[in-house]
Amino acid sequence: MKKNIGLLIVVLLVVAMIGTYVKQQIDKDREIETASLGKEMDERKIGLNNGDTPPDFTLTSLDGKDVTLSELRGKKVVLNFWATFCPPCKAEMPHMQNYYEQYAKKDNVEIIAVNLTQAERDVTDDAKVDSVMTFRDSFNLTFPILLDPKNSAGLAYQILTIPTTYFIDSNGYIRRAVKGPMNAEMLKNYVDALD
Repeated sequence: MKKNIGLLIVVLLVVAMIGTYVKQQIDKDREIETASLGKEMDERKIGLNNGDTPPDFTLTSLDGKDVTLSELRGKKVVLNFWATFCPPCKAEMPHMQNYYEQYAKKDNVEIIAVNLTQAERDVTDDAKVDSVMTFRDSFNLTFPILLDPKNSAGLAYQILTIPTTYFIDSNGYIRRAVKGPMNAEMLKNYVDALD
């Protein structure tokens, strides 16, 4: 009888040790899978399609502040490419300003308007920034306007049509691209669909 109890205790200890070992292995496998998934998500394709991570850039605003797109992660971003000579750009700016005033702060949205400064027409290089400032002031725009004097962001985003707008979710992924002007309803609906 004592032998049976001793044997039972040994068997129980062995089973407990095997169970502990198996649990540790399962936990370790889960950690590896989680790390792999996190790495896979961080390495998501950089591109311009739905679900891609948009190309990152740092540009200077009219107010002299450097703005880096990737630092806006955590916010929904409306990334608009435009020029002062573009009639459709002029048509959509009041809608963007109204949205910015009414919803941006409450909906955690940042509107970034990238002026394709190199493409500005009918002004000398020295007057291009002044032309953008005059445009901003005439439309009473208060959202950040970034200057792209070397067309680096314009090239990275393959901008051929202006305006072109990218809607980026708070995780930093492109969810929609719109080539051409937007009205107030489109802008609101597209932003609402981000998260």
